[in-house]
Amino acid sequence: MKVCPNCRISYEDSANVCEKCGNPLMILDPPPAPSFAAEETDHTAEFSPADISQNKVIAMAPYLLSWVGIVIALLASGTSPYASFHVRQALKIQICAILSGFFAIVPILGWIATAICMLLATIINLVCFFDVCRNKAREPMIVSKFGFLK
Repeated sequence: MKVCPNCRISYEDSANVCEKCGNPLMILDPPPAPSFAAEETDHTAEFSPADISQNKVIAMAPYLLSWVGIVIALLASGTSPYASFHVRQALKIQICAILSGFFAIVPILGWIATAICMLLATIINLVCFFDVCRNKAREPMIVSKFGFLK
């Protein structure tokens, strides 16, 4: 589709000049493709509202209590897909935090890298906790790319 830059009248692609003012027509750029990155990591629609409301507190435990919370959630959740989803996400975060501890072998730079990774893991845990508070089931921003514990 072509448009007159002066009159803003639309014409077919075969037209070259505006019939009203004589200006050359411009081709409209196609609209940008929508980004589905956020939708790919949001799994809220996969869970029933009843499951979310019944297991919300259990789903918060892994993010607040680390490994103890993961064990509590595993024992208390039963067959809840919503709580199981959040247990898997918390496990990903905790495994990444443990693996980042190996940076501490290297003096100074390794210690700094480990501290940054631990701080990042804490921030991701807080973001996930607030997602549970809002009844969401989103994969954490960094660990969503990891293929284990799907």
